[in-house]
Amino acid sequence: MKILVTGTAGFIGYHLARVLLARGDEVIGIDNLNDYYDVSLKEARLARLKNLPGFTEARISLEDRDNLNKVFANHKPLRVVNLAAQAGVRYSLLNPHAYIDANLVGFCNVLEACRHTDVEHLVYASSSSVYGANTSMPFSVHDNVDHPVSLYAASKKANELMAHTYSHLFGLPTTGLRFFTVYGPWGRPDMALFMFTKNILEGKPIDVFNFGKHRRDFTYIDDIVEGVVRTLDHVALPNPAWGGDHPDPATSKAAYRIYNIGNNQPVELMRFIEVLEECLGKTAEKNFLPMQQGDVPDTFADVDALMNDVGYAPKTPIETGIARFVEWYKEYYSIS
Repeated sequence: MKILVTGTAGFIGYHLARVLLARGDEVIGIDNLNDYYDVSLKEARLARLKNLPGFTEARISLEDRDNLNKVFANHKPLRVVNLAAQAGVRYSLLNPHAYIDANLVGFCNVLEACRHTDVEHLVYASSSSVYGANTSMPFSVHDNVDHPVSLYAASKKANELMAHTYSHLFGLPTTGLRFFTVYGPWGRPDMALFMFTKNILEGKPIDVFNFGKHRRDFTYIDDIVEGVVRTLDHVALPNPAWGGDHPDPATSKAAYRIYNIGNNQPVELMRFIEVLEECLGKTAEKNFLPMQQGDVPDTFADVDALMNDVGYAPKTPIETGIARFVEWYKEYYSIS
């Protein structure tokens, strides 16, 4: 298939593009390589993709409506995966306009481009952050998520609402994936695993928020990509049993689906750090701090819907995933 993927210089987008290309798909990759984090890392990911047959790069922003429309018109992708976004909960406290521009304006442009080029299926990144103030565990796609606690989370919830509107009005099949704490090789430098590894190796203290009592559903990148590919191949369908008297947030009479994509096994942050210390052979100096604004204490994904519909089954324990990340990190930064 010809598949357009946004955010191909990003962590998940890079890994997804490699898997799609390996199975013989043609990938049109969109990314603006913004400087939210180290651009050289994005360039390194992209350089590896450019060496693979079937990859075409388009270096534009989703907010650039005219050029985005030209890419869609020229390539006419059959399916689209939208992973490009302004990421990060904490950064949304400092630069809220970046989230409005990329996550709302940019996503609207993607929806419009899909609508006008008869895209067969749009899969897009949502986030576990949409659960916000919810405390019932595990988080279920059938739960109400109307209480986000960060603008980032609100922008992702808005994406789900926008997608539903296009599914309802224009018959565009859409699937939203709520990612749960993705980690692994080629990961983002603003994520805990990357920052912890860097500081521990450099003999610097690590900031441990919520005094280490966080629990996160850490999900290894290979498991995430497998779930994305499976949902991309499984075009969203209407739910004939859906009713407006007791509306199910995860489905619709339109061709619309929402799924959690997580490891289904939350791990306390202190255990995560302990495994990292074992892999590095060094003990971290820990700076214990209270929970930050916009954060939630726990995440735990109910992935039953994804397992039932597409056969998704996460299988990578943190002991394996962290070891693979450390191996990549040392190789990438030439650390013996």
